[in-house]
Amino acid sequence: MAGFYKITGRFSPQIYFIRLIVYMSLLNFIKPVIPLTNKSLNMNNDLLPGVKTPQKNDQVISYYALRILIGATGILLPLLLIIGNFVAYNNFEIEFSVSDYYDNSTAGDILVGVLFVLGFFLMAYKGYDRIDSRTANLGCIFSLGVALFPTTSSNNVIHIMHFVFALLLFSVFIFFSIYLFRKTGPGRRTKQKDKRNTVYLVCGIIMILCIVCIAIGMLWLESLSARYQLVFWFESIALISFGVSWVTKAEFLFLKDNEDQ
Repeated sequence: MAGFYKITGRFSPQIYFIRLIVYMSLLNFIKPVIPLTNKSLNMNNDLLPGVKTPQKNDQVISYYALRILIGATGILLPLLLIIGNFVAYNNFEIEFSVSDYYDNSTAGDILVGVLFVLGFFLMAYKGYDRIDSRTANLGCIFSLGVALFPTTSSNNVIHIMHFVFALLLFSVFIFFSIYLFRKTGPGRRTKQKDKRNTVYLVCGIIMILCIVCIAIGMLWLESLSARYQLVFWFESIALISFGVSWVTKAEFLFLKDNEDQ
């Protein structure tokens, strides 16, 4: 995690648990999305005005709004890291990868904070079927794993675990885009749904291609990747694709179904 190794170069359990407590406090922000009572509530005043919501729901924040929030974390993360680096060091230098911002004082805190927020958003997400909820819960675990096992660690086990969690997290993103989001209930298929399915598929394919390119860059083109920060840019494209697929699923900005469909 950002800052663990800055002072002594060694793992600091005190800082680790202090930061863990701070980020766990984000649960207070997530609590409103968890069902509160069995009584149905009116959803006219949602967190995000204009977001499609069911008329009756027992959640204060609907899963439509939650999808937008999840997607926004992926779309905004690369930009936030660059801005954080500028705030800390007054330059726009790009790191080798997104994970290498762990050791940046400001951008590192942003990275870990966003990963925790993403994890808890995924934990709160239920979707339509049990498989949606279980897959999102796995995504929560993998997101927290990426945050708690920094790639910048000198411990080889922690270093490897970071890559394992990162690969599993992107696998969850891809599974949502290519499979779960493209499912359709009986009699509910529309032209807009077909178009959204195309967006999900394209986003999933882009994420797969980005992961392949990252692997090639790290294994066989390391000097070229370091010179042009290829890993960072491919990770950014994958994160943006993940975000676009979730925002599309929310039917917020485009490809909305008509209310009577």
